[in-house]
Amino acid sequence: MIRILSTLLIPDTGRVTIFGYDVEKDERTVQHLINRVSVEASFFKKLSPLENLIYAARLYNMPGEEAREKIYQILNRLSIPKDRIRQPLENMSRGMQQKVAIARAFLTSPIVLLLDEPTTGLDPRSKIDVQTFVHQLRENHDATILITTHDMEEAEALCDRVAIIDQGKIVAQGTVKELKEAVAERLEYPTLPSMNEVFMHYTVAHLISEADIQRYGSWEKAFEAYEAKKAEEE
Repeated sequence: MIRILSTLLIPDTGRVTIFGYDVEKDERTVQHLINRVSVEASFFKKLSPLENLIYAARLYNMPGEEAREKIYQILNRLSIPKDRIRQPLENMSRGMQQKVAIARAFLTSPIVLLLDEPTTGLDPRSKIDVQTFVHQLRENHDATILITTHDMEEAEALCDRVAIIDQGKIVAQGTVKELKEAVAERLEYPTLPSMNEVFMHYTVAHLISEADIQRYGSWEKAFEAYEAKKAEEE
């Protein structure tokens, strides 16, 4: 989905637009409206974060002085020490490199920022830094941020609205509160379920009965029992 939105893949069917612009017919316009951070970001590893970001800024015709000022501001907000800004990226941790990828994506002030599993594989400190920066972007900048993640706690912490996709189709969408309340009402939970339980409900509902949920006490435990039984049969 992220690759289609960022014009890297052409959809087999249907039509995708970003602020009214078709991702196929208006490809160049869309590319100037968006930016993307992937799980494995590409860099010139021999160059420093500063050099990589200045190169990215030049692709968007950003003046050098303006670019340098924004680069230092963004990297500082992402808790990257000043003495690391001029060091080769190949000497930095993956968490540090991912922060630089986010800085590069935000440098162009996109209207739509696509974050594809932005904190996967990061250490806890880097994960918190990235999530804090995303919170700041939401509060201070007029941009739409789309995040894909398998971390339901992250989705709950960062997202105004959540869409759950199963086998290529959106099976549920709404605010975290709306999704939790819908599942609690359907399953007659006395308290609101966790987002992990919401996810399990919408993605494995065809595998687990409500009797199993009552028996094991939760979707997660019922699914664990289902997986264990399946493994035994195999």
